Amino acid sequence: MDLKQITEQLVNESIIWLPKVAAVLFIIVLFFVLSRFVKRLIITFSDKLNFDPHLTKFFAQISKILLIIIGLVTALGTVGINVSALVAGLGLTGFALGFAFKDIISNILSGILILLYRPFIAGDKIKVAGYEGEVVSVDLRYTRLNSEEGIALIPNSKCFSDPVVVYNKD
Repeated sequence: MDLKQITEQLVNESIIWLPKVAAVLFIIVLFFVLSRFVKRLIITFSDKLNFDPHLTKFFAQISKILLIIIGLVTALGTVGINVSALVAGLGLTGFALGFAFKDIISNILSGILILLYRPFIAGDKIKVAGYEGEVVSVDLRYTRLNSEEGIALIPNSKCFSDPVVVYNKD
């Protein structure tokens, strides 16, 4: 193969791949911009609806990450890569991580539900899981109680599944 044939082959290949590379870059940039827009949109609406800041940050970050992953998978499919195995692998990875971190995920989901339903808020006196005290804060993982023994960190799954007595709720 001489230099002229190599040059012709490179030009022919670049003509074939250039539109695909441009489409991939466009899709990646589009989904990145879309993810930032959706994140800002979630923050704006949650501020107007007075959602909890922990919950807002969690939903905004999750939506941004999911849109970027969808954009990358779409971009790979545009190039011609078979993404069905990749999507199946992501599903199996999600299942394995969910099983490995089931207690943490249970606490986070319980925290989301506690922050949404607000059965108690900071300042309320409650009794849960053998602890009694004033609620200092509720985040995605723990409910902090100021009890006689000191600060108690109660996992949110306990606060959601065990009976809770709220003493000074209207």
